[in-house]
Amino acid sequence: MLEDADLVVPSEVVERAIERLAGEITAVFRDRYPLVLCVMNGAVVFCGKLLPLLRFPLHLDFVHATRYGEAIEGQPLSWRAPPPDAVKGRAVLVVDDVLDVGETLAAIKRRVLELGAVSCHVAVLTDKRKDAPKPLRADFVGLEIEDRFVFGCGLDAHGAWRNLPAIYALKGA
Repeated sequence: MLEDADLVVPSEVVERAIERLAGEITAVFRDRYPLVLCVMNGAVVFCGKLLPLLRFPLHLDFVHATRYGEAIEGQPLSWRAPPPDAVKGRAVLVVDDVLDVGETLAAIKRRVLELGAVSCHVAVLTDKRKDAPKPLRADFVGLEIEDRFVFGCGLDAHGAWRNLPAIYALKGA
């Protein structure tokens, strides 16, 4: 699969985007002691690179909601681990790998706010350019990418290749 993929974003560009995002996020959250929610499984690589660059104390937890699983087309939302009750009264930062059509992130943000968070910001490594409007805009975006099926940096293709340091796209997708 990798041999037939197109390189979309080299690893050096990904690293610079994460460093920039860390500065932007630090400027907003440095005095807020936020709860950071890593969206599993895709955001684990991005979150792991981002957290050491943040210059403020934080609490870390996770959510796991998916519309894809190992499929390449969206399915109905499945909550594997909903937002924790600990969001109540907290400033929350949701960290995810990609803002695609936005339904999953919109559902996570909505649930976090329903549980009583004082605020909920969203940081994504990648935001896909789409013709249709999305139900959510990310507050922090690392990279805008074309609307293709991408993998690497936490994004997977059929469950594989999350571990790549660069972002690739399937040929013809």
